[in-house]
Amino acid sequence: MNLESFDVIVIGAGQAGPALAARCSKEGLRTAMIERSHFGGTCVNVGCVPTKTMVASARAIHLARRGEEFGFSAGSIVVNMARIKARKDAIVHQSRNGVIQWMQGLKNAEIILGSAVFTGPHTVQVAGRTLTAPKIFINVGGRSVVPDLPGLPDVPCLDNISIMELTQVPEHLVIVGGSYIGLEFAQMMQRFGAKVTVFERAAKLLPREDDDISDGIRAILEAEGVEFQLGAECLSLARDGKRIVVGAVCGSDSSAVVASDVLLAVGRRPNTDGLELESAGIRVDARGYIVVDDQLRTSADGVWALGDCNGRGAFTHTAWNDYEIVAANLFDADPRRVSDRIACYALFIDPALARVGMTEREVRASDRPALMAKMPMQRVGRAREAGETQGFMKVLVDADTKRLLGAALLGLNGDEVIHGLLDIMSADQPYTAISRSMHIHPTVSELIPTLLQQLKPLE
Repeated sequence: MNLESFDVIVIGAGQAGPALAARCSKEGLRTAMIERSHFGGTCVNVGCVPTKTMVASARAIHLARRGEEFGFSAGSIVVNMARIKARKDAIVHQSRNGVIQWMQGLKNAEIILGSAVFTGPHTVQVAGRTLTAPKIFINVGGRSVVPDLPGLPDVPCLDNISIMELTQVPEHLVIVGGSYIGLEFAQMMQRFGAKVTVFERAAKLLPREDDDISDGIRAILEAEGVEFQLGAECLSLARDGKRIVVGAVCGSDSSAVVASDVLLAVGRRPNTDGLELESAGIRVDARGYIVVDDQLRTSADGVWALGDCNGRGAFTHTAWNDYEIVAANLFDADPRRVSDRIACYALFIDPALARVGMTEREVRASDRPALMAKMPMQRVGRAREAGETQGFMKVLVDADTKRLLGAALLGLNGDEVIHGLLDIMSADQPYTAISRSMHIHPTVSELIPTLLQQLKPLE
C-alpha cells in the first residue's frame, strides 16, 4: 500500500470545507480537498442558491399579476418553467465554478475527486489512493429523508433536488411535509401556476414555532391559494394511471387527493453512511450524526466534523460558523465554541419569517420574568407603501437583565431587519441600546425601537 502523507485532509466541499482548506493552505499545510460530487455542497447546488433564485422568479411573477394594484397592467402572464430552470442553472453554475476556481488557486492544496472511506485512524481511501494526515475535517452535508409510506415504492416522487429540474409546471402538486423546505416550494409552485396541497402530520405547520407564527404563515399561503391538510397521520400513496392518489385519513372512510406530482419534504439526514466512520473510531448518534464536542471535535483524536453532518445546525450560516470556530481554535488561539452562538434562521416564503433566540413558548416554559411586545405589519408605513402588510413583529426580553431573549419577524424584509436585534444579543447589550436609537424613515427597521418601547409583562 502506497501511503500518501498530507498535513490536512478535508472531506467534503460544502460551505465549511473549502474555507477550511483555504485557511490550512494559507498556514502552509499540505491539504487534500476531497469531493465526490459538486463543489459548493447543498447550498450552492441544491439548496440556498437554486431555491432562492427560483423564489425570486416566483416573486417577480406574483408582482406582475398584482400590477393593477400598483397602477399598471403586464397583460397575460405566461410562465416558462424551462426558462426559470435555465436561469437557476446558470446562477448555480457560476457559483459552483467560483468555488472550484478558488480551490484550484490554492498553493498548498490538491483537489481529489471521489468518495472517501476511512480505513483506520487518520487513514482515508479515495480514488484508488490511500491518504493519511494528523488532522481530518469532515464536511459531508446531508440529504432528504425518504419516509416510510405505504405505496411509496410504486409511485414516482420528487425531492428537493428533482423538483428543481422540472421544465413544466405541475398541474397539481402534493407536498408531504409542512415545514421549511415544503412551504418554500409550496408558495413558489403556487405562484408558478400549480395547484398545491400540503399534507402535514402535525396539527399545525412548523410544529416547533409558536402558534401565532404557524397561523400567520398558513394565512399568507392560503391567501395565495395553497391548500392544507393538517393532522394527516395515515398518509399513503397509490397509482391511478399517470396520476397519484394521496390518502391522508385513517380508517376505511378516508378521503384522498389525486395529484399529478408528489414532493417529499419531511426532513434531512446526514451523509455519513458509507464513510466507514467506525474504522476511525468516530462515534455517531442514533440518527447517523457525528457526535462532536463544543469545539466540533469528534471522538477520534485529530478529527473534526463541520456542517450538517454534526447535528449542531442545519443551515449554511451554521456551517460557516463551524468553520470559524475550528479555525479560531486551531490557528488564532481564540477558544470559540458552538454554545457561544445564538440560534437564528429564516423561512424564505414571501414575506419571510426570521427567527432569533427563544420562542415565546420556550420563554414561558423557562418561568423567568419576561416582557413581550407584538405589532402587526399594518403599522409599518414602508409595508403599507409596498402593499406588503402581511405578518407581524414579536420580541421577548428578560425583565430583570433587560437582555433580548428572542424575536420573530414575519413580514416585509424581516430576514434583513432581524439582524439588528441579533447584533444587540451578540453584543450582550440591553434592549435599550436599540430602543433608544434613531432609525432612518421610511424603513421597516424604524419600527423596531417603537416595538421595544411597547414591552409589557408576559402573562
